[in-house]
Amino acid sequence: MILIWTAVIFLGIDKGWWHTPFTEQKESTKFIKSVQKELKKEFVGSMAMVIFKNGAPVIESFHSKNTSVDRNTVFQVASLSKFVSAIGVMRLVQEGKLELDVPVSNYLKRWQLPPSSFDNNKVTVRRLLSHTAGLTDGLGYSGFEKLKDVQSLESSLTKAKDADLGKNGSTQVGILPGREWRYSGGGFTLLQLIVEEVSGQSFDQYMRTEIFAPLRMQSSFYQWDEKFRNKLCNFYNADGSKAPHFYYTSLAATSLYTTLNDLEKLFTLFDEEQSTLKPLLPKYQRMMWQVEASKLGAPIYGLGTFLFAEVDKGQFVIGHDGQSNPPINTAFRYNPTNRDGIIVLTTGSSDFATRIASDWVFINTGKVDTLLFAMQQSNMTQLVIIGSILIILLIITYIRFKNLVANIITQN
Repeated sequence: MILIWTAVIFLGIDKGWWHTPFTEQKESTKFIKSVQKELKKEFVGSMAMVIFKNGAPVIESFHSKNTSVDRNTVFQVASLSKFVSAIGVMRLVQEGKLELDVPVSNYLKRWQLPPSSFDNNKVTVRRLLSHTAGLTDGLGYSGFEKLKDVQSLESSLTKAKDADLGKNGSTQVGILPGREWRYSGGGFTLLQLIVEEVSGQSFDQYMRTEIFAPLRMQSSFYQWDEKFRNKLCNFYNADGSKAPHFYYTSLAATSLYTTLNDLEKLFTLFDEEQSTLKPLLPKYQRMMWQVEASKLGAPIYGLGTFLFAEVDKGQFVIGHDGQSNPPINTAFRYNPTNRDGIIVLTTGSSDFATRIASDWVFINTGKVDTLLFAMQQSNMTQLVIIGSILIILLIITYIRFKNLVANIITQN
């Protein structure tokens, strides 16, 4: 009975039987109005968002506590950086300068993975991009409040001083490469080093030259650029107080600065009907969206890309989210079957962007996306526990009642 109850709860969460989205409005203008109402219920310091229909932006929305926000306001986007960084890595694959399935040690001179109980030669670019390389760092970078304190890339890989609380901070192989999906910020920091080794440029310069320039993303960069100081959004803590601006060694994993305007240009990269000069050919773009890793039996990740919800056979709503502290939360969703999408950038909230984007997926596709499912796992666990306790109590009550009846019959 407990197994049946657990299966029912799991299936219900997966299918969204009990999920109530914050709005039922599909039409873009009405959806945006619903978002504006939702903003009044909780603190969000800064927000910029856009909805795409048929490959084109149809409506934007902005919100700010103090300094105004517009489409040219610069946001840090946390782990959404990985999605964009992966495009840079795939550009090198497209040019034949990187191979997806050879040992990464072939490309490394400045630093090597420390010896482990496993075969480090099974750590490949493909596995780093898909979080299946067996790295157990679990990073999570908190960043540095002062630019002068930022570590070198090599020392960060050895032991990140800004590792999130409870994380070891060492990038190393701790499980069999290829065995399972395990999210690794250190894996993308290692990819950052690989890009520098292979391209002969800093990671920031490579991305500006090879990815951002062709797409005319003129306000996107990884290494802090002081000329954008006046365009940088305000950062906030969850209680609404001002938060500092943090700097990172882990550029590829978490340090992309960009604007809504620039991310709209990036969106066109995925649309084969757009005529924009593209740094990545459709063949390599589609490789990023193929299933490379699963969790609980469901596809979850491609190459630097979350597979949020399957909308057609082998086709998924794709993209990535970002989350860091003090609260930054960002979300990017693209549906390749109809070229619709949503981008949400926020500060001051740890999950507002993800909830809005996941509900957009839910009301437009009827599917619970990967991160919405993850957000509901705590509720799922509680329901399983409560249901299991009730089942056990009912069984105990039944047994006692049955024994009581049997005793009465025996005495009579």
